[in-house]
Amino acid sequence: MVDRPASEPVPTAFPLWPLVATTTMQAVATMAAYSVPALAPMVARDIGVDGALIGMFVSVVYGVGIASSLLAAGIIARYGAVRAAQFVLVCALGLVVVCAQGTAAAVALGACVLGIAYGLTAPVSTHLLVPRTPPAILNMVLSTRQIGVPLGGVLAATLMPPLALAIGWKAGLLLQAIPIIALILLLEIPRRDWDGARATAVVTGKGVLARSLELLRGDSAMQRLTFMSFIYSGAQLCFVAFMTVHVTSRTGLGLVTAGWALAAYQLTGVVTRPIFGWIADRFVQARIVLAIQGFVMAAAALLAGNFAPGWPVWAIMAVASIAGATASGFTGLAYAEYARLGGARRTEATGLGSAAMFFGVLVMPSLGSVAITATGSYLAAYGAIAVLAILAGMVLLLPQRGALAR
Repeated sequence: MVDRPASEPVPTAFPLWPLVATTTMQAVATMAAYSVPALAPMVARDIGVDGALIGMFVSVVYGVGIASSLLAAGIIARYGAVRAAQFVLVCALGLVVVCAQGTAAAVALGACVLGIAYGLTAPVSTHLLVPRTPPAILNMVLSTRQIGVPLGGVLAATLMPPLALAIGWKAGLLLQAIPIIALILLLEIPRRDWDGARATAVVTGKGVLARSLELLRGDSAMQRLTFMSFIYSGAQLCFVAFMTVHVTSRTGLGLVTAGWALAAYQLTGVVTRPIFGWIADRFVQARIVLAIQGFVMAAAALLAGNFAPGWPVWAIMAVASIAGATASGFTGLAYAEYARLGGARRTEATGLGSAAMFFGVLVMPSLGSVAITATGSYLAAYGAIAVLAILAGMVLLLPQRGALAR
């Protein structure tokens, strides 16, 4: 159970509108982040760069976002969570407007613009949802909120290519300004109510950055959760980065089939997030569910590393689905655990979790690519993922001791 300040009442109603608002905010921001990579061949041709460089776009968003994750608690305390959410959306608007200028410098700058605020998305959601969510359904609610991430990716992948073909990629990007501006304005309606108590969370003393990192000091439970978040998020992006080229190059199957495998991975991640949250609320502690996810993720990685000609399509789809359910389905539970361990400092704890996940996204796919290039085999990279996932799952099962462990 999440610790609450004495003045904070325990809610009894389902937080429908905060959940809708935060999920939509996440989906809109993520769609903006993934739109340029979804249009990579067209964008790269027009701005005169190698298409592989466009693949770094999301990495820049996440890399810059590490700082905003760690600074999130101070921003939310000073301006309120709704204002912070509106700032995320303003930066998403900045991304589409800047990138639509159609130069290499503009595209790089656009990624930095969104990254400035992208790390706020999870802390904003925790700050708004936890005080308004009955403890008995917290894991499920936070896991449902995380659907916004793959939903934004799916929207970018399905809507932007046909839009770009019809009206051009620059105009397609600018069309996103309509829902972004609409959501900024709509969030003004509940702002006074939702941000009314922000003064109780003002961060003072050492800077918010130092306070966020201080959460790790002497708290083995928080340290283990942060290690797990780094490994699992890195594994999540490794599957995304490698799956299509891996399936086509090692099994002889076509690009369409490989695309369906990636779609199965994403879809199961969407479907299973609230299911795992419900299980953690009703039957098994969240950290136990997270540990089991690591073990199953490791098995899926080993199976994926052994893809070869002759593998039936159904088996490849099954492996992709299992990987998606675990490597992509863990984030909501992780954020709920950060909120639980953080107690009254849950917003700072969630920012720490986002930073750990973003760092995993930056580091592990790159190391995996190096391993594949050096060995000429995907098994080495996937084997390393399996070992790390098992290790992360095992440390979660160790007894929790620390200043913030409950």
